[in-house]
Amino acid sequence: MSVIGWDIGGVHVKAARVTEGRVARSTLRAFSIERDLDSLARVLCDIADDVAGASGDRHAITMTAELSQRFRTKGEGVDAVLAAHEAAFPGADVAVLDTAGNFITPAEARYAPLDASASNWLATALVVGRRHPDCLLVDMGSTTTDIIPIVAHEVIALGRTDPDRLASGELVYTGAIRTPIEAVVTSVPWKDGLAAVSAELFATTGDVHVWLGTLDPLAIEVPTPDGRPASRPYAGERLARVVCADRTMIDDPGLTRIATHVAAAQRRQVAGAIAKVAARHPSLRTAVVTGLGDAIAAAAVREAGLEPRLLRDDWQDVTALAPAAAVALLLEAQHG
Repeated sequence: MSVIGWDIGGVHVKAARVTEGRVARSTLRAFSIERDLDSLARVLCDIADDVAGASGDRHAITMTAELSQRFRTKGEGVDAVLAAHEAAFPGADVAVLDTAGNFITPAEARYAPLDASASNWLATALVVGRRHPDCLLVDMGSTTTDIIPIVAHEVIALGRTDPDRLASGELVYTGAIRTPIEAVVTSVPWKDGLAAVSAELFATTGDVHVWLGTLDPLAIEVPTPDGRPASRPYAGERLARVVCADRTMIDDPGLTRIATHVAAAQRRQVAGAIAKVAARHPSLRTAVVTGLGDAIAAAAVREAGLEPRLLRDDWQDVTALAPAAAVALLLEAQHG
């Protein structure tokens, strides 16, 4: 018997199958709940096939999809995600990780949906804390960055809900792919000075990092702002539009100046949050870094004065979907 861990987000669904303390299979799939909620059950079934799931497997769930604009409340979102999972796996043994680090039943999650909302960061932190007793966990995904203090193997985050985590600096709403440029900077280099950026979602941080070579275009599975491929030439076209230009008006060095400026601003933003959290725990000098933006986050860790350690060095194949693997490992360990 195995455990399938799920991290069900608004734009990605991640799954990992764990057997005897080892991640046997894992996968990540782009999927927009806002646009196609009715297909979620089918997508979950397909993903379970991808990780070679079986009818007797237990299921461990974390989610962030409840924040999708598809839902008017988080309670509505939690209920919809659990309903889709139940439709996909009727009769399955299911546990939901809450923000206190406990596993609860789907019925309990529906009764107290805020306890079941956005607990994926905690799953990763609890597993990282087993091996790294004193560190910050810095997880940069496509959309957000988590900064979680771990002291003496214990997760000691101030915030548990997303609003409280934003207030504490332990959640930074910037990521490696989906963050609009105008959410990072208000101006960029242009000719001999600066130009204000257009607030039009012409380009995202994914375009910045693809252009600079810090992110593989193949890592971008979500749609780009213009619907064209995530390749470097198209990323350059989107970046030109940040200043309402096109590629006939700006050369490669000009695009590199813009991209470098945005990347540096994003790095400073994350480094500032890391420094804020680390200041509350001055004994912490190391940050365990994960997520598909781990290289970007590692640079921010260094800027904040800490030493980064990549989780991929310990956990080779699951750095982009660590919460799914972590929640499965936690449930398997609980049941023995």
